[in-house]
Amino acid sequence: MNSFKVFLLMIVLMFLFVWIGYTVGGQSGMIIAFGLAVVMNFFSYWFSDRIILKIYHAKRVTEHDHPRLFSIVNRVRTAAMVPMPKVYIVSNKAPNAFATGRNAENAAVAVTEGLLEILNDDELEGVLSHEFAHIINKDMLLGTIVATFVGAIGILASIARWGAILGGYGRSDNRGGLVGLLATAIVAPLTAILIQAAISRRREFKADAVGAKLTGRYRGLSSALKKISSAPNRMNLNRKPAAAHLMIVKPFSGKFVSSLFSTHPPVEKRIEKLNELSQKM
Repeated sequence: MNSFKVFLLMIVLMFLFVWIGYTVGGQSGMIIAFGLAVVMNFFSYWFSDRIILKIYHAKRVTEHDHPRLFSIVNRVRTAAMVPMPKVYIVSNKAPNAFATGRNAENAAVAVTEGLLEILNDDELEGVLSHEFAHIINKDMLLGTIVATFVGAIGILASIARWGAILGGYGRSDNRGGLVGLLATAIVAPLTAILIQAAISRRREFKADAVGAKLTGRYRGLSSALKKISSAPNRMNLNRKPAAAHLMIVKPFSGKFVSSLFSTHPPVEKRIEKLNELSQKM
């Protein structure tokens, strides 16, 4: 059911894109904007792992450097039946983890020093199983496709804003007039971001379920989520909020309005679902 809902959201996103492209400049404007978005996201797909790891100053480690971490990563990857990913440690006291890379053969998993300090082995295995679930589910590929549409919508919205400012809405070839341009410039990108966040939240639920089933660490993962969410330290992503969706737990807190755009479901809901799955198993 979750996969079907994600598919429906993708369809809505596609139709939203087609609609605003038609509103701004007809078919030609839509094709140009989409082409630019594809080019940008092509580079993002192939090089995003290097960019993200560099942003966080992640240091690649070997089994000799950290035998405990490597042992747990190896157990999880064996259960997942995927190649051994590159392993990184981020020098940050805020407990968190993420996976990146375009596929299982080019994946990397990273954990912070803070995560290694506060979690026991069962909890750490639960967290890593969640990250491996993202790799198995090809969430990085889905995220890139969604980002392509959202990026294209952003470009079209920018064109619409300039069209309204310069009086382009009065031209005979415009499809929506001033009202259409304003709707495109304001409503469309907000809607796209909401859809992107909704898709990401559903993928987090699925990664929890798949990862916990992979290793049987339902309680380990739920305990880890509780510890991470209640930790006093948070990663400062004010300058790089686009990376927030990678983390196992939302790196910063927010109230109702910001939670609408959150890429993560509430930790309480995730723990509740994990407990339900644990009881069924």
